Amino acid sequence: MAKILITGSNSGFGKLAALSLARQGHQVIATMRNLSKGTDLEDCATEEKLDLEIKQLDVTDPDSVTNCINNPEELDVLINNAGFEVQAAVEQIDDELMLKQLETNVLGPLRTMRAVIPTWSERGNGVIVNVSSIAGRVASPYSGAYSASKFALEALSEAAHFEVSQLGIRIHLIEPGRFQTGFFDNIIRPEIWAGSPQEKRAQHFRESLTSLDGSGERPDPQLVADAIVDAATNPSAPFRKLVGGDAELIDATKTSMSFEEFEATMRAALNWYD
Repeated sequence: MAKILITGSNSGFGKLAALSLARQGHQVIATMRNLSKGTDLEDCATEEKLDLEIKQLDVTDPDSVTNCINNPEELDVLINNAGFEVQAAVEQIDDELMLKQLETNVLGPLRTMRAVIPTWSERGNGVIVNVSSIAGRVASPYSGAYSASKFALEALSEAAHFEVSQLGIRIHLIEPGRFQTGFFDNIIRPEIWAGSPQEKRAQHFRESLTSLDGSGERPDPQLVADAIVDAATNPSAPFRKLVGGDAELIDATKTSMSFEEFEATMRAALNWYD
């Protein structure tokens, strides 16, 4: 069984993946910025007698990363799941918002990868799973900052794969579409967002997205947790894994045509012309 560290484990994909891995018998270190948000996870682990430890980790703080991952030789798997979204039109994204977005979604995973790769390269094994998004493949209106952060995470992951795969380290990207988690409750928006024309257009766009996979409902987030678990434990898992019917449809559509054709197709499918 492996010793696995997961960031952003207090809710959503991270919490589900932590429980799934612990239930398989792995030793899980479930990390989060605010330990008070880990009560439910801790209670569940205690009730089921799981080998799951909750630790504090703020990926935006280099000292916190160093203190938490102070013995990388003891870890087998790193799962970078911590992240959030800034919702704003491009002209509304000030430097502070953009830097906050990149600090968590890009520099956070970079810091944790830096903490383990040198040691793992010497010993010749290890697994890194980076939770990205379909937004790392296809940018969405009013999610430019978030998409930029996920595009950057994809680039770092691809570069690292080419650099360390021959040294025995596996790197994987998980790219979910829209799922029913608490993620959307934690979106950060600029003060000028409320009541703006951009807010109304973004609301219409997101409502249209819900029907893109044909069901009109967001799928079970356990599907993403299962993909994370597979990447962490299966040597044959693919480097990149799309999860969700909407993500698969959007990616397949974009890769099959020119950008202009893709834009026209998506606007028609979403009835989004304003």
